[in-house]
Amino acid sequence: MTRELVIETHSLSRRFGDLVAVRDVSLSVYKGEIFGVLGPNGAGKSTTIRMLCGILDPSGGSGNVVGFDIETQAERIKQRIGYMTQRFSLYEDLSVRENLLFYAGIYGVPFFKRRERVQKVLERTGLGPRQDQIAGTLSGGWKQRVALASSTIHDPPLLFLDEPTAGVDPVSRRDFWEQIHRISAEGTTVLLTTHYMDEAERCHRLAFIFRGTLLDVGTPEEIVERRDLRAAEFELDRPREVGELLRQRPEVDELSHFGHVLRVAVHAPADPVALVREVSASAGAQVNAARPSRVTVEDAFVSMVRRDERLQQKSAA
Repeated sequence: MTRELVIETHSLSRRFGDLVAVRDVSLSVYKGEIFGVLGPNGAGKSTTIRMLCGILDPSGGSGNVVGFDIETQAERIKQRIGYMTQRFSLYEDLSVRENLLFYAGIYGVPFFKRRERVQKVLERTGLGPRQDQIAGTLSGGWKQRVALASSTIHDPPLLFLDEPTAGVDPVSRRDFWEQIHRISAEGTTVLLTTHYMDEAERCHRLAFIFRGTLLDVGTPEEIVERRDLRAAEFELDRPREVGELLRQRPEVDELSHFGHVLRVAVHAPADPVALVREVSASAGAQVNAARPSRVTVEDAFVSMVRRDERLQQKSAA
């Protein structure tokens, strides 16, 4: 079966004067996917989303979103999407129900269907017991839940989430992701931006953007596998000294300290345990414990960014 394309772009670019914020981004996003766009602050994630939403015109390239051209049919796109940012504006002097009714009107839900739709959303999101509470008195996690409900009150086929969990506590973040997976399972496509690498592993597929350029696209497993890294954790009696020596080895991709534990990621086929034991012995340090560690999406992203930085330095030299 052919999967239904919801977003498709070809060499999408955006300039602000001499600044190239997004450079030649080509993406394909399919119905029902949770598609994550990852990168550090200033990487071009939000600019990409605004072009896809029809808010910003591209400087180059082309794109089609929910069946409409992003340049010539932007208003049609806006009618068919939900859009939530970390600064999504709730009316804090209105109740939860009143906010939902207001956004139902903004998104064009017919008047005679609004109350029914609001009741359905209240039940689906667990907001029923708080429907009469004034939005300004809600905690950050509950405000986020109301914002998500408001963004999906019109049952859009595509939902954009721009840094939706920034500044939210871990429990609320977990609850939020449960809601996202429920929405996806019901057939809504979700495209979100984040710089939280642990959230990347909750997405079906990912795109990594750095300095406005697309570095890689794939499932979390595919992206990790392509980096060809091996990792391990060590308890050492002289971790800082050993760490400085390890940084000088070309096999080492990244190392980091977690309390008394030193975590080392190396390029295969190097063996991190053998390498750390060798370097520790040369420094007269003792390895008290060693254990393998799973290579994560964060490892892959850091590796790609480091490689890009090295290439930039070589080209500038």
